Amino acid sequence: QVQLVESGGGLVQAGGSLRLSCAASGMIFAINTMNWYRQAPGKQRELVATITSGGSTDYADSVKGRFTISRDNAKKTVYLQMNSLKPEDTAVYYCNVRLGPRDFWGQGTQVTVSS
Repeated sequence: QVQLVESGGGLVQAGGSLRLSCAASGMIFAINTMNWYRQAPGKQRELVATITSGGSTDYADSVKGRFTISRDNAKKTVYLQMNSLKPEDTAVYYCNVRLGPRDFWGQGTQVTVSS
């Protein structure tokens, strides 16, 4: 059974940093693309960052240059380093993996950026 458990969210002032972690189990972590999404109140869930099994990364335009996604295959963990945070980054952040036709999600971790 696939499980994704996020941690690391919290309250931070604008300009600050946070690092999110997502620990995966029940899957062959190293061969899968991992994603971070976020959902702000009243808005659709949006893709923030992606990292492939080979380490290639991609980012939403809104976070490029500020966020960095990385992975540790030995720990089966994907990270999202968030720097220069802005109030508009406030959202629940979700870890995601797609296995075949199915999407799996973590429970989410709240990130709140105060101005």
